[in-house]
Amino acid sequence: MLALSVTQARELFSAAETKVPAAAKLLGHLEDVGLGYLTIGQPLTTLSGGERQRLKLATRMGDKGGIYVLDEPTTGLHLADVDQLLSLLDRLVDSGKTVIVIEHHQAVMAHADHLIDLGPGAGVDGGRVVFEGTPAQLVAEASSLTGKHLAQYLGV
Repeated sequence: MLALSVTQARELFSAAETKVPAAAKLLGHLEDVGLGYLTIGQPLTTLSGGERQRLKLATRMGDKGGIYVLDEPTTGLHLADVDQLLSLLDRLVDSGKTVIVIEHHQAVMAHADHLIDLGPGAGVDGGRVVFEGTPAQLVAEASSLTGKHLAQYLGV
């Protein structure tokens, strides 16, 4: 059992002869966050930071809470997995949840409903709000380093 992937285990617990709905539901949440490839017995110490965050998100998806705060959930993700994560975040928002993401990944920034850009630089040179608004407004202004890089990413 411990050698099964999350996807294989969900299929097993969804089958009529071995049906365990609660297990299938939790394993489905793991697939939703892009962790279907993990094995059931995989030690937590072998997971990347991004995988651990997505694991935490999957375990919370059934909660009644309405706010999710994610700190750089794309860390270590393949581009295809970033798209899957964005789709999941869209589903959470569409279901009435609030999703706050701290992220540097330009695809995530471009996909956001609202951005807050801190700066004007990093470390001691940062910490002030230099922009607040939609990604389109940030690109149009291009007054911050983030705005310039996002405009370049979007080819504007």
